[in-house]
Amino acid sequence: MIKVFVCEDNEKQRKNITNIIQNYLLMQDYDMGFELSTESPSAILSHLQQYSTNNGLYFLDVDLNAEMNGIALGLEIRKLDSSAKIVFITTHTELTYLTFLYKVEAMDYIPKDDHKIMQNKIIECIDIAMERYLNTGNLTEENIVVKAGDASIRLNVNEIKFIESSSVPHKLVVHLDNRKVEYYGKIKEAENLSSKFYRCHQSFVVNINNIQEIDKKNRMVTMNDGEVCYVSTRYLKGLLSKFESDQ
Repeated sequence: MIKVFVCEDNEKQRKNITNIIQNYLLMQDYDMGFELSTESPSAILSHLQQYSTNNGLYFLDVDLNAEMNGIALGLEIRKLDSSAKIVFITTHTELTYLTFLYKVEAMDYIPKDDHKIMQNKIIECIDIAMERYLNTGNLTEENIVVKAGDASIRLNVNEIKFIESSSVPHKLVVHLDNRKVEYYGKIKEAENLSSKFYRCHQSFVVNINNIQEIDKKNRMVTMNDGEVCYVSTRYLKGLLSKFESDQ
């Protein structure tokens, strides 16, 4: 999932930019979520330090009237999210040369003085970020792509805890860090999506790397986030063998 951030010190402008983004995301089937809107550069950095983020999309004002300007913030963001897509929204277009000096590698520069142009450019950046994300993903990590309705969703395998059969016929539910994704599929096909996956029950496929504990007596698997799924007698021996060999 792409997480979207806004850092703008002017409250009216911040609300305006935020509304443009949120309204557009409501209209699209994008694997993208609005994460944070703030006037504080430190709030952005604290959030990134607390919650691991890859491929974030950041809309930053250049002049933030804070201890750090938007370009310096972009440089710090790049250290925490190396795949970040950074967009500067500013009235100070003459300062854009600083992004080259700081080697921020900005995705775009959007002027504030024309609302329609700003709206169109923000939407264009969202579309481009999504297209690049689907085409490349995070090349340093394993990803899978599932179809949920008309949307293609790229999922980081490391974030997947387990996959289970849905109460809705022919659907599966993917349990990830802090969210779930439902898509049409078969459980017997899900186990082949990654070498890290193992079929442990008629209705469950687990990510071996995210197992915290296997309770043999009660045939329960506890994941590293505390979620629980089940293992059948048929699959228990194989699961234990794979779990122990991967440690």
